[in-house]
Amino acid sequence: MKPQLIVALDVPSSEPLQRIMDALPREVIWCKVGLELFTSEGPEVLRYLRKQNRKIFLDLKLHDIPNTVAGAVTSAARHEVDMLTLHAGGGRKMLKSAVEAARKFGESAPKLIAVTTLTSLGQSDLQELGVTRSLTDHTLALGEMAMSAGVDGIVCSPHEAAAFRSKLGTRAILITPGIRPAGSDVHDQKRIATAEVAIKAGADFLVVGRPITQSQDIGKAALQILKEIGTALTC
Repeated sequence: MKPQLIVALDVPSSEPLQRIMDALPREVIWCKVGLELFTSEGPEVLRYLRKQNRKIFLDLKLHDIPNTVAGAVTSAARHEVDMLTLHAGGGRKMLKSAVEAARKFGESAPKLIAVTTLTSLGQSDLQELGVTRSLTDHTLALGEMAMSAGVDGIVCSPHEAAAFRSKLGTRAILITPGIRPAGSDVHDQKRIATAEVAIKAGADFLVVGRPITQSQDIGKAALQILKEIGTALTC
């Protein structure tokens, strides 16, 4: 699979969304809808993106009792999303229930992607939460458990991607947030990397938000990331 860019539409409403989509080049196929935008606009934003012929990565990080998560997966599948996130921390039973719900939709089912450790968290944050193993060990353990429960892939930082690729082989879809152009603002992310680093680590999808959506020239910023991806593939 050739690595692809996902543009994170982390905006509060349809008004800035429209401005971004008008400027986003057609070469960008994938868009991420997160909790803020989905809470504001609901399923209508998914219908809008489908009309724009974009693939949808619905990033709601589902984490609830198994029956509730299974119902949410069913609803997402009916809205024809292409990928959907769940928290690996919800446990094996929750993840298996999600997988069973998705399988009912056959080939049109969304790919289920497990979130391991948020890229905004560092080792000290895990310690405060009572997690005694290292951040890397914790992240890898969650990811391996999730894949064994039947999910299609993992969200992980670029710094864990190589270890996941080594352990899981090509069967796992690896999605890396926290991608930044060299020299850009890191904002609230603690575990970031450039497109080149993520691709060489084995990432399939690179999620980029603010460096594109808050740029004065959205189209140029998106094309620059696509160029970086292309360059990394030839190195």
